[in-house]
Amino acid sequence: MKKRWIYGLIVLLSITSIGLAIDWWTALPEGEQATYVGRQTCFQCHQKEAELWKGSDHDLAMNPATPEFVLGDFNDTKLEHFGITSTMTRENDKFYVTTQGPDGKTARFEAKYVIGVRPLQQYLAELDRGKIQVLPVTWDTKQKRWYYASPDEPFGPGDPLHWTGSAQNWNHMCAECHTTNWSKNYDIATDTHHFSFSEMRVSCEACHGPGSIHVKLAESKSLFWDRRYGYGLAKLKGKDATAQLESCAPCHSHRRHVAPGHTPLDRFHDHYALSLLEDHLYHPDGQIDEEVYVFGSFTQSKMYRKGVRCTDCHDPHSTRLKFQGNKLCTQCHLEAKYDVPGHHHHKVGSTGASCVECHMPSKTYMVVDPRRDHSLRIPRPDLTVKLGTPNACNQCHTKPDETPEWAAKSIEKWYGPKRRDDPHYGEILAAGRTGSPDAERALIKLTRNKEVGPVVRATAVSILATRYQTQESRAVVEKALKSKEEIVRLAALRGFDGWTPRSEKEANEIGKLLAKGLTDSSRGVRTEVARILSSLPILPDTKENKQALKDALEEYKTGLLTDGDQSGSHMSLGILYANQGDMKQAEQEFRTAIKLSPAVAGPRSNLAQLLEQLGKTHEVKKLRTEEAELLARDAKLLPENALLQYRLGLLYYLLGREDEAVNALTKACHLEPQSADFRLMLTLLYEKQEKWKLALESVDALIRLQPENPTFRQILLNLQQKANPKDK
Repeated sequence: MKKRWIYGLIVLLSITSIGLAIDWWTALPEGEQATYVGRQTCFQCHQKEAELWKGSDHDLAMNPATPEFVLGDFNDTKLEHFGITSTMTRENDKFYVTTQGPDGKTARFEAKYVIGVRPLQQYLAELDRGKIQVLPVTWDTKQKRWYYASPDEPFGPGDPLHWTGSAQNWNHMCAECHTTNWSKNYDIATDTHHFSFSEMRVSCEACHGPGSIHVKLAESKSLFWDRRYGYGLAKLKGKDATAQLESCAPCHSHRRHVAPGHTPLDRFHDHYALSLLEDHLYHPDGQIDEEVYVFGSFTQSKMYRKGVRCTDCHDPHSTRLKFQGNKLCTQCHLEAKYDVPGHHHHKVGSTGASCVECHMPSKTYMVVDPRRDHSLRIPRPDLTVKLGTPNACNQCHTKPDETPEWAAKSIEKWYGPKRRDDPHYGEILAAGRTGSPDAERALIKLTRNKEVGPVVRATAVSILATRYQTQESRAVVEKALKSKEEIVRLAALRGFDGWTPRSEKEANEIGKLLAKGLTDSSRGVRTEVARILSSLPILPDTKENKQALKDALEEYKTGLLTDGDQSGSHMSLGILYANQGDMKQAEQEFRTAIKLSPAVAGPRSNLAQLLEQLGKTHEVKKLRTEEAELLARDAKLLPENALLQYRLGLLYYLLGREDEAVNALTKACHLEPQSADFRLMLTLLYEKQEKWKLALESVDALIRLQPENPTFRQILLNLQQKANPKDK
């Protein structure tokens, strides 16, 4: 009887094991495509999370302009701004703004949608052909007042920065991050948007990915999740923080598009390219300057390198901080060591004793919106003295005698003069941007430094690639093409953009080197390699490489057409087609670029150059004259931008306005004295004008920049012979 019972148990366990194995093995078919099911489906099972999400910044990211959501005062209120008066009114449940329209005349526009809830709310009007624009007036939800988010004098109609222009276009600038499952659906032929989205909000599936597979598995009778698809959503809670960070990054980063259709199930760099620590976005030491939206800053931090993720500090559903005050930091950092006067040297409970005030100083954007720097850095007033960067200490200490020097001495008194990270990478990057020869070794060392974030290493590689032409720097750049980090590989490719091979051997070597990137695991790298190869007088040498180039170029075109409503996309397409010898298509793309943004500089220069090559010269001077006006406008707005001055100087030269060209090129050389390209152009222009003394002085400066460059030495010999013909 006992044996029979044991045999029965064995049989039962065997059958159960077989059944469990079959249950586990049974899976959804390969290639199952997840679709969006909507938040109400999610709420059925996840009610706690739903309650936290309701009323959050994500819930209120965008909504229809109804009395439930409109916070602004539309009771016939007015706001005057540089001579333009906007009037906000309400009729029943509809809201209107009467202001300057796209034709310069005053007109009434219905506010169809609202964006945001705190500390400001913006309003959207729908214009013709599906274009939705951000109205010029903004409601300050804290001070209960109307104001202009762009406080400077507004640009007129037709300018990209006017509220009806491309820079204020919701379809391109806002929609992707204020809706769920966004698709632009722009039709180039009719200049019309046929946009779509699943939900008007940042809803569940914006972060977790489309939920149909998850729902199907949850409703099945299986005891297991699927062996192929897991639980059918992005794995945001895994040991590796990457999935969660890259789920948040598309909307919380300064980046450009690589390809459409990103979901949280995808890798970030297959769809976006993160901006580096460029000087127009960040301060020299990597602190935030322009609106860079957190992720690029966070990747600089030690927290990022240690695996900290967004939800360690923020509740993912309410979006609120998980703890108030210093408890947010002392959940990880020892309170007895760090939350004491011996560490922060300020009165307990004061602003100076707050972790975030010292390590995450804020900058205010859009007049009323303070945002914290997520690079989580140690206060460095000494860098303010050296580089002119901001520092946390002097945000509070503003008395006349509380100078950055005073703050730096206090820091040194408290913590000592030595720091592990000196010289700070900000000093190295700042010196590198000027092309200082002394910075090269430090930059090379920085590219190997694992104690800084990948965006810092990538920025160092980018500077070496574009500012230094030594064999040692070139070797570092070529090695960076094999980096494990996509952002570093992308930065290294900058060294080959516009590169001209000096010999057939070099062309073949570089061609083979770059061709490896055509099958890179990252779409961002593949498409950038393809773009660069399209402009070089070399092609991959095998059938497989040629096919890979063709495939990557198609990916590149698809990515550009994601933003087919933008002038820049058609500029890039025009350049690509010109590189491929399709001049007719290139001309069409350049003309489309001009049509989409008539007030943007750039396309006219490319079109003029193309027409000149084709012998169609009747339109060239008109295009270049118009372009010169636009560039002169931009150079006036950005007087410290050396590249604008250089481009303006080249254009004046082509128009025969040589004195104006000299002035612009001289400014470019003054603003960026380490640029050999700028100095070379000025030297050649002096030569053309037969201003031998100035030309010789300029070529001497050129040789000091690159002493070993044989071309520059030959220019010197030629100038000496022309300046002193009797010495021949």
